[in-house]
Amino acid sequence: MKQEFTRIAVKVGSNVLARRDGTLDVTRMSALVDQIAELYKSGVEIILISSGAVASGRSEIHPQKKLDSVDQRQLFSAVGQAKLINRYYELFREHSIPVGQVLTTKESFGTRRHYLNQKNCMTVMLENGVIPIVNENDTISVSELMFTDNDELSGLIASMMDAQTLIILSNIDGIYNGSPADPSSSVIREIEHGKDLSNYIQASKSSFGRGGMLTKTNIARKVADEGISVIIANGKQDNILVNLIQDADNTLCTHFIPSNEPVSSIKKWIAHSEGFAKGEIHINDCATKVLNSEKAVSILPVGITHIEGEFEKDDIVRIMDYQGNQVGVGKANCDSTQAREAIGKHGKKAVVHYDYLYIE
Repeated sequence: MKQEFTRIAVKVGSNVLARRDGTLDVTRMSALVDQIAELYKSGVEIILISSGAVASGRSEIHPQKKLDSVDQRQLFSAVGQAKLINRYYELFREHSIPVGQVLTTKESFGTRRHYLNQKNCMTVMLENGVIPIVNENDTISVSELMFTDNDELSGLIASMMDAQTLIILSNIDGIYNGSPADPSSSVIREIEHGKDLSNYIQASKSSFGRGGMLTKTNIARKVADEGISVIIANGKQDNILVNLIQDADNTLCTHFIPSNEPVSSIKKWIAHSEGFAKGEIHINDCATKVLNSEKAVSILPVGITHIEGEFEKDDIVRIMDYQGNQVGVGKANCDSTQAREAIGKHGKKAVVHYDYLYIE
């Protein structure tokens, strides 16, 4: 499989990098860096999405008064991110590999211009042999604009950078067909498109991260639907990254099989833009059925029943079916006032054109 990989995104979770007391596990970090360096020197481009800043800062700072969750994240990450990136810099320097820090926020993906600016920055880094180390900028994030966790961020980065594979390293071996604590449970090795996992996924979260296996699964499905292979594996296993790249068939993990359907760059952006939606477009039964068919269709005024919220042209909007369920997201071709004026009318231009529509 080795020759198939030219660019991968690797997400390392807090529970891989942090010990129980919140201090950085430098030995584990060093082992992961050694593996990334081996892949880098074999010609694989790597984008590293690394958690650990908050956990790292928590071990350094002891607030004199109780802080709310946002204040804690801002304080701990401000101290911890400096510590984390400095450690990465020193470890990669031992391999003569340059690295660069990329701190981002959810807002930075909210417009196409900001999205492309980030893509250009990391493209230039890769072209010059620099490994981007990406993390959310928790120092300026606020709760309603935070990523669910770095799993969500890693999905955005893998999609934006056209990675062939996204590897999510957690502290378990993959997705189990039962409780991981049950000795009779085993890891599901492959997950194909459409497979129902509701009986297997637990909603519990890790001790340091904000997300859990449910988040990882939802992100993995979305990214795989965009044609990117997704692997969930145990980052605490020795030589896990090299084994996944060189001999994935014999390495314990869960592999989400990617879709064969190509997805355009702008649709990839729209697919991950639900959090920025400014309003809702509700469509009737007939329009819903057509939308769910194999045809390439746009959202036309004749199929719209009502509009909720206010939005401008080019804003992201949610597409809701006749039962009130979200079926997709898209970029509005007009503002909400114009959309309302056109509701139910024939011969009007699309409110959301197919080229800017992502069906879930």
